[in-house]
Amino acid sequence: MTTTAQRKTHLRWLKEVTALPTAAGCEDRVINWVEQWVKARGNLTLRRDKAGNLIVTQKRRSSARAIFITAHMDHPAFVVRKVLKGREVELEFRGGVQDPYFENARIEIFDANDRPHRAAITALNSKTKPFKRVKARLSRATKSVAPGDIGRWALRDVSRRSIVKKGILYASACDDVAAVAAALAALDVLRKRKSAGNVGVLLTRAEEIGFIGAIAACKLRSVPKRARLICLENSRSFAESPIGAGPILRVGDKASVFGPQLTNRISAIMTLHQQRHPSFKWQRKLMPGGTCEATTFSSYGYESTCLCLALGNYHNMVDIDGVAAGRRPARVGPEHISVSDYHGLIEMLVVCCTQLDSAKVPTIASRMERLIARHGSIVGLG
Repeated sequence: MTTTAQRKTHLRWLKEVTALPTAAGCEDRVINWVEQWVKARGNLTLRRDKAGNLIVTQKRRSSARAIFITAHMDHPAFVVRKVLKGREVELEFRGGVQDPYFENARIEIFDANDRPHRAAITALNSKTKPFKRVKARLSRATKSVAPGDIGRWALRDVSRRSIVKKGILYASACDDVAAVAAALAALDVLRKRKSAGNVGVLLTRAEEIGFIGAIAACKLRSVPKRARLICLENSRSFAESPIGAGPILRVGDKASVFGPQLTNRISAIMTLHQQRHPSFKWQRKLMPGGTCEATTFSSYGYESTCLCLALGNYHNMVDIDGVAAGRRPARVGPEHISVSDYHGLIEMLVVCCTQLDSAKVPTIASRMERLIARHGSIVGLG
């Protein structure tokens, strides 16, 4: 579906975006990257809603019902609250990471000029509201660190860049910035397709602290209420949803199931696509390891579903189950995804968005009607 040159470019975008420091409410570096990306494409337009969410649409007109690919631009991270005496800094942690992972952990704080400053956590207060607070000691004295700066885990090998080893991308953050890259890569392909003028991208803020950007987008009607939303996520991998087995059609999360009509139609389209292209891999799974924005949009009346990438070291937590069982000490590590899953997700988006209205695939209701017509006499019908 995409050329070797396109895949090389898409991988470059993935590595660039996943290396950017980002946090809930502090997504500026990702926003700047997206703004520059859109600016380079004359047939696209970008606007911000009142909550700072980004809406990317095509300039050409389309009478077809809108489709929006969505992803969120933040990742669990620290935000500086105060610079204390000496080399001490107080930060809050915006996102979901279990307490043991903070103990004696090392972090890096990025100043306004993108310079990283190493620090070690010296204290954790997990009772503060609305976010946990930590104190950290900088390895060197500096006047550059200021309130509002982003801190993230200091991870060897991926501190300044994301890397690929044996087909796996390792990064400070994949959730959900890898999906940002996939959404824009898919749009870059779709903007050149005659039948895809109705496809846009919605990029939200502050998902990691309770879907705040998505809720705001619903209340602000940032996209049309009739739009169909294909929400992208990076979801914790389990044995039944392995990394490298293809992108995943996520039928639900731990809170809800998603729009059945949209989910089932995408499933039928991808089943047919795989029959025509046997080498293409994809999965259909519940993925109950967390809650995603498709639940938010569904709860506000939007027709939505989710496609996701199986994720290793969810929220940078290595071996969550082993730590919870006391089998090993807590430590943080790079999040990781399969590069082939990422390319597969882009292909899946292109296929779905171009065929969602045109594909001749049977509905479940039509299958039920055929069954009753065939065997209804057994129960006295027909």
